[in-house]
Amino acid sequence: MIEYKVVELAIVTDESIEDVLNCWTVQKWHFDSIQFVVREGSKRPSMAFILFTRETA
Repeated sequence: MIEYKVVELAIVTDESIEDVLNCWTVQKWHFDSIQFVVREGSKRPSMAFILFTRETA
């Protein structure tokens, strides 16, 4: 069975993304994807969702 984890980032920086990736991968979660939320008229993301998966018994 596959278990899913979604982490929401309200402050999107390279450091915050790196912190989340390092935090959850060390706990045996596997990075799956990242989705950015960009507001109209802005080039920088205002939010991000990082998705992880792992196998469960």
